Amino acid sequence: MTSEPIFGACSKCASDEISHVWETVNVPLGHKSYDILIGPGLLSGLGTMLKEFLPDSRFVLITDSTVEDYLGVDLLNLLQDEGIDVSMISFPAGEESKRMDVIVDLARKMVNIGADRTSVVLALGGGVTGDMAGFLASIYMRGIPFIQIPTTLLAQVDSSVGGKTGVDLPEGKNLLGTFSQPLRVYADIGVLCTLPAPELRNGLAEVIKYGMIWSEELFSMLEERWWDVINLEPHVTAEIVKQSCEIKAKVVAEDEREGGLRRILNFGHTIGHAIEASSDYRIPHGEAVAMGMMAVSRISAMRGMLSDRDVERLAGLLDRFSLPRTIPEYIDDDSIIRLIQHDKKVKEGRVHFVLCKGIGSTVITDDVTSEDVIRAVNECRDT
Repeated sequence: MTSEPIFGACSKCASDEISHVWETVNVPLGHKSYDILIGPGLLSGLGTMLKEFLPDSRFVLITDSTVEDYLGVDLLNLLQDEGIDVSMISFPAGEESKRMDVIVDLARKMVNIGADRTSVVLALGGGVTGDMAGFLASIYMRGIPFIQIPTTLLAQVDSSVGGKTGVDLPEGKNLLGTFSQPLRVYADIGVLCTLPAPELRNGLAEVIKYGMIWSEELFSMLEERWWDVINLEPHVTAEIVKQSCEIKAKVVAEDEREGGLRRILNFGHTIGHAIEASSDYRIPHGEAVAMGMMAVSRISAMRGMLSDRDVERLAGLLDRFSLPRTIPEYIDDDSIIRLIQHDKKVKEGRVHFVLCKGIGSTVITDDVTSEDVIRAVNECRDT
């Protein structure tokens, strides 16, 4: 397949030979299996692909107010110009919109535009949009299909893959949700060129996570090609998205519903989610995960599982990508412990932590104490 990238795709993608190659990663889940398509220019050819994949379907494009302005309207017009029956609805951008009342409002809008059980949701945006649109699709009229169209690096390498959807409660992130697999994922790396630097850093935190839990090779590539990564060199960008998706696909295929192996994807997230929520979501997800990875790596080192050298490698890579490795003083210990206890991964009162026993290898344990967490957090304080 070939196509010229549009929708804010950078000149690097347009002029490079990579623009003529779209990678495919399969998530093997039996009758729920699906493909992740990766490359620049995918949105240019989306209309053709949708007509081939789901002929005669009606689509509802769900996005947030930011993506609606810079990408959603153009994509809507392109699809309608190609004769596709599609409507668009949106919600205010931001994590604060991940609430049930916003889901209900979106559902009512779907009813008003005539969406029925044969409609297909197109989730266009970052992780918040993917979580919300996927959740809405999974409960609307007892469940309708959806397609993920992630527009941030974080969403392309992580949240759009694996079928986890959800909304937040005041007590914590994603406490209401479902496991619902998309029909397909279209990850157009060309749109990443339009993202502000903080959004790219959010995604890079998750890419680093994949290196820490699964692939020393990926981690080393990030160390060696960090400048190309920051500058979105097309080949490197496509490769880190592909490798990240391949890792997550392998984990999800073995453990779709987070009963065992899939827990390793939570490396850095247990403490990170607590930091994120304690900040009233002022700290972005990727930055909170970076802090969480640093803290849990220190716990791993305390137990003799991770060498000081590997802890420093992680710290150095976070520095290269301008990701924080220190936890602000205003995030107090009590809040972190309280929020960890409310984490949805708590089982029978015990918190399961993912520790590292070397870059690329993990172990899951439920014997990390509150004292261990507080000690590690305080070793990461910005003082």
